[in-house]
Amino acid sequence: MKPPIVIIGIGELASVFARAFLRSGYPVYPVTRGMSMAQEAEDLPDPQMVLVAVAERDFTEVMLTIPARWRDRLVLMQNELLPRDWQAYGIEAPTVISVWFEKKKGMDYNPLIPSPIYGRGADLLARSLSEIEIPCRILDTAEDLVFELVLKNVFVYTINIAGLVLDDGTTTSMLWQHHEQLTRDVAADIIVLQEAVTEKSFSRDALLEGLLKGINGDPDHKCRGRAAPGRLARAIEAADRTGVDLPTIRDINRRL
Repeated sequence: MKPPIVIIGIGELASVFARAFLRSGYPVYPVTRGMSMAQEAEDLPDPQMVLVAVAERDFTEVMLTIPARWRDRLVLMQNELLPRDWQAYGIEAPTVISVWFEKKKGMDYNPLIPSPIYGRGADLLARSLSEIEIPCRILDTAEDLVFELVLKNVFVYTINIAGLVLDDGTTTSMLWQHHEQLTRDVAADIIVLQEAVTEKSFSRDALLEGLLKGINGDPDHKCRGRAAPGRLARAIEAADRTGVDLPTIRDINRRL
């Protein structure tokens, strides 16, 4: 029997990972809200990996309660992740996947573009997801991972924030086809902000190319999701904290 894989939080995306691990022959043990992680770690002291699959809003609470014996087995998959988000809890080298597939209630999963992975568990994670035909890319360096996380942030923040001032139901393909300049302007603001919070510089051309790949990978994705207002607020809060000017995003905020 292969060693178990623990999944903390069993939502829609977690169900996809669980299916992938089971197809690869790994027993999966869920940790759901209300269960004691400390007790589960006593019962499962040596898992193959521990996937933190909770929503972004629950990330802090969960990370504060990760048992010591699980801390070097973590796999992270949330949107809006940057290295500071795990380093704040003393986690130095988790496996991280930038998820480019979606799973909504009542629908099967939908891969958009290959999902990049970095860390000690990257091979196992990529092999497992390939069992259910979800493509992945294994990254070579931690620097590559930071770029991919920034790219995902540029994608989700750009489509969400731009979507706030467009008609409800505007899709990513419509955003680019009919509002290209708005898309570029919002993306430019987000890139500046990401550079400020990471204290790194990135190729604008490479990030815009990646943004377009994401748009083309899911052309019918609705821009304005439930998370959009929160992302706008977090972008402005981060800009205020770092002293970054976000002219387009601040203008959008004034218009709402």
